[in-house]
Amino acid sequence: MPDTPSPPPSVVVKLGGAVVADADAVAEVWAGVEALGAPAVLAHGGGPQATALARRLGHEPRIVAGRRVTSDLDLDVMLWALRGELNARLVASGRAAGVRAVGVSGADGALVRVHRRPPREVDGETVDFGHVGDVDGVDPALVETLLGAGFTPVVATVCADDAGALYNVNADTVAFELAAALGAGRLDLVTEAGGVRRDAADPASHLDRLTAAEVEAGVREGWIAGGMRPKLEVARAALRRGVPAVRVCAPSDVANPDAGTTVVP
Repeated sequence: MPDTPSPPPSVVVKLGGAVVADADAVAEVWAGVEALGAPAVLAHGGGPQATALARRLGHEPRIVAGRRVTSDLDLDVMLWALRGELNARLVASGRAAGVRAVGVSGADGALVRVHRRPPREVDGETVDFGHVGDVDGVDPALVETLLGAGFTPVVATVCADDAGALYNVNADTVAFELAAALGAGRLDLVTEAGGVRRDAADPASHLDRLTAAEVEAGVREGWIAGGMRPKLEVARAALRRGVPAVRVCAPSDVANPDAGTTVVP
């Protein structure tokens, strides 16, 4: 009897808050997921939406070194924005695209195990980031069960510790930890930029491929900077954890493996 062919490796697709806010971009992502021919897991942030909701409540979030200080109110806002509205809207738009999407959080099924981030020194100040979690590990059983049943998990990056306390966790970190735990064939970081340019202002300087060493050199030389730097630092971290390739791509390019910028070891 011939061996049963192994299923194709999964693809983890991470959506930033700016992409999630754009209904047309989300529709393009779902069209790409539908056309992938491989199981997919989506992970999403929602920082801009959480900030907008906080301001509607008369609260100005504190951001230090690009990270949100998550007070009691900020945690509530993250729950309302990420696990509530954004996750539900993503799942509904997946249904419109013919995808059997299921919304979960990092807390469901002990998917993402975290601990509270200890205070850190930032620019000479000791900062307590509040209800912000650092990842200890991922148990992919829930996601693997959903994938095996033909569903597409959509993961909101609100997670819990062993005592049941909830935390806001960086979505890029959750995405690469999921990719590593699942043995994913690729991690896609979906951004408005759609790829990496050597000169951010020059579309002709787009790079199809980067090695981890070239990313390190680009940071050192200063042409990898701004919002692209943390994306590519996540790419390097994912490669170190065994993810074979990480791609920075546009919402319309999820199903096109030749688009965007692929980062390899």
